[in-house]
Amino acid sequence: MDQKLLFLINHEWTSPGLDRFMAIMSSAAFWGLPLGLIVIASAVWGGFRGRVFVVLALATFGLTDGVIGRTLKKTVGRARPSQSEAGTRLVDLAPPAWKNVASPLKIKTATGAEKGQPGGSFPSNHACNTAGVAMIAALLWRRWGWLGFLPALAVAYSRVYVGAHWPTDVLAGIGIGIVSALLVFWIASLLWRRQGPRLAPQLAARYPTLATA
Repeated sequence: MDQKLLFLINHEWTSPGLDRFMAIMSSAAFWGLPLGLIVIASAVWGGFRGRVFVVLALATFGLTDGVIGRTLKKTVGRARPSQSEAGTRLVDLAPPAWKNVASPLKIKTATGAEKGQPGGSFPSNHACNTAGVAMIAALLWRRWGWLGFLPALAVAYSRVYVGAHWPTDVLAGIGIGIVSALLVFWIASLLWRRQGPRLAPQLAARYPTLATA
């Protein structure tokens, strides 16, 4: 089933326009600068909620990418589709990503010659990280924060589309990201309720909890 869905997404449900869109969504190099600017803007002009979002998002990212994702990749050692499945399309922006966003894409076809060798496919760190950050946004801004899952799901789908991950890699990544964010938020909320009134009494009086109605 995993292989069938991979080839449907990677081979059949494709178009030149989707190739470019998915390559952009999947490119960490392309999104590095915009995300950095968002973090700075949130910290400087986002007020209390914006600063809490930055801290919790970074904490979640550290947990999903630096601890859970890397540990599971080494433990599981699952080969990526590009390593094990001949015919997998590999779609990417030509480096440097920002300069070549409108240039011809790098599209290759995997030979499957690395089949049997360990890889770092499970889970998808892209899916872990983006789902985790989206969950933090949803918990802090209940009315509109859930919109963060739209780009997160697009990134997760793109990882299969460009041939970097199996569908189950991104599904597991989404689950790991959400659970990690809930854990980080629970710990932060507990610490804020207990220590906030002592460390920042005025803020604690105005924001008794991290979550909004």
